[in-house]
Amino acid sequence: MNDLILSWVTFVYLGAFVMLLIHTSTQRRLWASIGLSLCFVGLGLHSAGLAVRWLESYHLGIGHAPLSNFYESLVFFAWAIMLIYLILTRRQVRNTVGVFVMPFSFLLMAYASFSPAIDSQIKPLIPALKSNWLITHVITCFLGYAGFFMASCFGTFYLYKERNGSDASQIGIRLYQSIAVGFILFTIGIITGSVWAHMAWGRYWGWDPKETWALITWLIYAACLHVRLKHQVVNRRMAVISIIGLASVLFTYFGVNYLPGLHSYF
Repeated sequence: MNDLILSWVTFVYLGAFVMLLIHTSTQRRLWASIGLSLCFVGLGLHSAGLAVRWLESYHLGIGHAPLSNFYESLVFFAWAIMLIYLILTRRQVRNTVGVFVMPFSFLLMAYASFSPAIDSQIKPLIPALKSNWLITHVITCFLGYAGFFMASCFGTFYLYKERNGSDASQIGIRLYQSIAVGFILFTIGIITGSVWAHMAWGRYWGWDPKETWALITWLIYAACLHVRLKHQVVNRRMAVISIIGLASVLFTYFGVNYLPGLHSYF
């Protein structure tokens, strides 16, 4: 049942992107209203799909949150992005930034749907994942990723408006907020991950590829916040760093899976 719901979500997100793209071209409010309505419907269905998958896990006698493998991480990442997007944006900014957000959420869900059937099955946790820290660590990390992704969207939009001589101050505020939210959540994710690593492997930090790149990502966004504190305003440098940071986020999530390590999903 959860697979059916999540497949609907994929097409709802695609529809939302198309509606928001048409709005960008025509500036007709009707298309924006339809697109945003689909965003909220998609997030609602997405939440329901995750909840049903969790309940099905208990029904099968496994009983764990849907956060344990690559397929589930893709689905949850898309959900986290949609949640942060709808929380941090308002009105016209939501319409415009949605054109950047919706394709990514759609592609994450589409990519998940093409995963081998065995990967989308609900399976028992491996011993290292059987911990109460699983939910806290994974949720905070992915919400942090989502905040950083939103920062890159706002950073791109900020540079666009600045280049056209438009007032980018409101976008700058959203850029700073998304980095601050992402940074706090990601910091909690690193801390809880360290505690979990100590419980599972007997050490807080081992320079595993995932841990190393998580630290690199953390330092990049710490530099972003340093720029903001130094200049007291959001500027072009901060926007550029936020975009560069997205590459580090994606490598921390996707790239390290191709490197030998304890955190690989593959």
